[in-house]
Amino acid sequence: MPKTDRRSFLTKSAAAAAATATAGAVGATAAPKAPAKKCLWTDGKVPEKPQMFAPAVSFGNLLFLSGIGAHVPGDIKEHTKIVLDEIQKKLEAAGSSMEKVLKVQVYLADLNDYKAMNEVYMGRFGAEPPVRTTTAAAGVPGKSKVEIDVIAYI
Repeated sequence: MPKTDRRSFLTKSAAAAAATATAGAVGATAAPKAPAKKCLWTDGKVPEKPQMFAPAVSFGNLLFLSGIGAHVPGDIKEHTKIVLDEIQKKLEAAGSSMEKVLKVQVYLADLNDYKAMNEVYMGRFGAEPPVRTTTAAAGVPGKSKVEIDVIAYI
């Protein structure tokens, strides 16, 4: 059995371990990935004319829902429930959920509705709620008392 210099052995062993670790890390991250693509989510109906905006768009694993309002008679609580139910429906259709929402933007026609809106909103996004911004907006479109848009992941 040939005589081996301990220092040489340790140096070679350390170099081999580093090369193996680097090769594993490079191999794990160097796999080619398909580039993220913008994907429009619709309800399956072909629009009769060009649309101004998409109701939902994903890019990679992020999902963006446009503002949803409740254009029916009712108070802020009814409108908030209608809007949140519609958001949940659209999220689930795209493979997401209320628990996967990262950001919520709430637009109120009247800031005095803030407390009542929160009563319906509370708990709808699970135990770990998303970040949220709420603003009073002069002229929420249509007859809706609230409009909400969200960003979620799929």
